[in-house]
Amino acid sequence: MQQHHPTDGRDGKAAVEANYAHCLSVLRDTDRDRYLACLLAPESRRGPLAALYAFNAEIARVRDVVHEPLPGEIRLQWWRDTLEGRGEGDANANPLAAGLLHCISEHRLPVSVLTDMIEARIFDLYDDPMPDRGALEGYAGETASALIQLASLILDPAGAERSATIAGHAGVAQAIAGLLLLLPTHRRRGQVYIPGDLLAATGLDAAGLLAGSDRARIARSVEAFAGLGRDHLRKASLAGEIAPANRAAFLPVAIAPHVFRLAERAGADALERTLLPAQWRRQWWMWRALRTGRF
Repeated sequence: MQQHHPTDGRDGKAAVEANYAHCLSVLRDTDRDRYLACLLAPESRRGPLAALYAFNAEIARVRDVVHEPLPGEIRLQWWRDTLEGRGEGDANANPLAAGLLHCISEHRLPVSVLTDMIEARIFDLYDDPMPDRGALEGYAGETASALIQLASLILDPAGAERSATIAGHAGVAQAIAGLLLLLPTHRRRGQVYIPGDLLAATGLDAAGLLAGSDRARIARSVEAFAGLGRDHLRKASLAGEIAPANRAAFLPVAIAPHVFRLAERAGADALERTLLPAQWRRQWWMWRALRTGRF
């Protein structure tokens, strides 16, 4: 990868701050929970975190802004080229990309983890169903878990390694909660993220879930999916304690147990209506997690 160094001088510092401010503004509109998590993080880390999280939001919403897989793959390839140093000219004209590159350089983030994150997002562009739990856990590991670990490297690199196992399980739990929230959207698109082996265990397949007619089996599938998320959350809790300086990296995970409870209560209705709790509740849960270090 071509090396990118922080810009020196007053003008360079102002440019970095402007790019980070742009990232925070983008994040406010694209991922409100991680925006709130940034505001709860130490002020000196908000800009770099906003750049990382805004990048994640950008690649996560590619399916929302394209109608065919090919344009989506082109967008993802642009980010891959930018991170690997093949598109610096374009990156300098893009404040989000410029902010991300500065964040990578300043905090020595591993580019390979970010490019793996991009690669995982190709799955979102197509309608292939999630085959099994192993595939889901791999997808979540390269997206949500990786994001927590990268945020930990920004906040407290010394403590990041100690929380790697916690980040792995917490990220899977968070990803499952997010997928439960997106069930109505994914159904409209014909996408199925509940693993095929889990569906089969409840007597369903991807087509049956999308059809939405067998409500009893759909309810069992939703409950089993939430149960898988709870299992990973339990494993995260058993893996140790999060370093206090890294708690902010885990804050969005605090919403997951509440989403699991709402999904279990909603059953088949989770396919048709959003389960997203009110913003003030989500903010309260994150603030409490910052204080206690527990989800």
